[in-house]
Amino acid sequence: MKGAGMDQSMPHGKMDMKAMMKENNDKMASAPMSGNPDVDFAQMMRVHHQGAIDMAQAQLRDGKDPKMLKMAKDIVAAQKKEIAELDAFLARSGKTPAAPTK
Repeated sequence: MKGAGMDQSMPHGKMDMKAMMKENNDKMASAPMSGNPDVDFAQMMRVHHQGAIDMAQAQLRDGKDPKMLKMAKDIVAAQKKEIAELDAFLARSGKTPAAPTK
């Protein structure tokens, strides 16, 4: 499975955090800026938070340490809440939030 943070050189089912980070950074770097710092912040943070969710979900899938699994679960919940707040701000600002990547 290539993409979504997976690398053909990684054992099947193992996460490649560096690839996940690069994919997320590429998404943020390619996003157009509006010139409105509040909107640009919200759009960038939305992508950033989705990346955190993606990484946490990979941890939930592949991780073993109970503390790291709990942290990953908490990250998913917190980031989803913040994405909803960012989406609400973007909607109030007349911007259509990007569809979730996952």
